[in-house]
Amino acid sequence: MYDMSRVANYGYNDSNDEDARYQARVDYNKTRTEDLKNKKYALAGGNPNPEDLPEDAPQFLKDYVSFYKGRGYHKISLGSNGGFTISSMGSLMNTTMLTYSKEIRSAVLMIHGENAHSCYFSKDAYKNMTEGRKYSDNKELMIIPNAVHCDLYDKMDVISFDKIEKFFNKYLV
Repeated sequence: MYDMSRVANYGYNDSNDEDARYQARVDYNKTRTEDLKNKKYALAGGNPNPEDLPEDAPQFLKDYVSFYKGRGYHKISLGSNGGFTISSMGSLMNTTMLTYSKEIRSAVLMIHGENAHSCYFSKDAYKNMTEGRKYSDNKELMIIPNAVHCDLYDKMDVISFDKIEKFFNKYLV
């Protein structure tokens, strides 16, 4: 896994130098051209099948396999099958997602599982939108206790719908 907070702040492949980032863009463009010629996208690989999952796999991967290869399987789901396209991350290379988040004036409700491997991303984004900022009183970070990333996809008993409804009624109605 890559460091999503770093990607959000500095862009994908930011640790590479200018020449390496240029070469990555060249490679992405070659892949997209081949995809067009082949009339088919080259895939980066999805989640492993449960029987192929190593015992020492990180917990987030076990969670993904449990969901995408089990209760959330779908024949056209990227997570259930071949994964994202090889060239799909190219657009993030020069994108710094958190750069302007401090300027968001509208209401924002961020919901994350306490035990999700990516929870730090929401915490970073929330901090960026609120600390020392105007218009921060309509931002909320809801951390769902004991939940992992995939729990918030379909486990209706862990999602705090009453809090979501209150937020929507306060700011969006």
